[in-house]
Amino acid sequence: MIKINIVVCIKQVPGTTGIKIDPETNTLIREGIENIINPLDTYAVEEGVRLKERLGSDEKTGEAMKVIAMTMGPPQAEEILKEAISMGIDEAILVSDRAFAGSDTWATSHTLATAIEKIEECRLIIFGKQTLDGDTGQVGPELAQRLNIPYIG
Repeated sequence: MIKINIVVCIKQVPGTTGIKIDPETNTLIREGIENIINPLDTYAVEEGVRLKERLGSDEKTGEAMKVIAMTMGPPQAEEILKEAISMGIDEAILVSDRAFAGSDTWATSHTLATAIEKIEECRLIIFGKQTLDGDTGQVGPELAQRLNIPYIG
């Protein structure tokens, strides 16, 4: 059976505007703050699930579709992956290492691209428009350039 995988990249963001930055590490202070799935990423999750429901598997060709949520972040980012699974995602991948703390968009796109390259038959990668914390919208286009694949904004 041939597998067709859709990867949906999501990010954990603070669920408040009252965030503080650690002056020594230049990273978000996450203690005592509720973290949520970036709201614009929930649309990406919903679209990935809708695509699977609409296209599903094809008995004639033997193709089966799986939707995978991926996030790069600290261990507590596992919570947003659980939420994505409750929304219909089939599998979740947390890319986590202390070395990733404070990563900019370049480092994030590099790390996610490296992880995505390990997924067999990845045919589509979906991102939300941008994140509420960084508000750049750069990781998706940068990742597409790194993987040498088309990007649609």
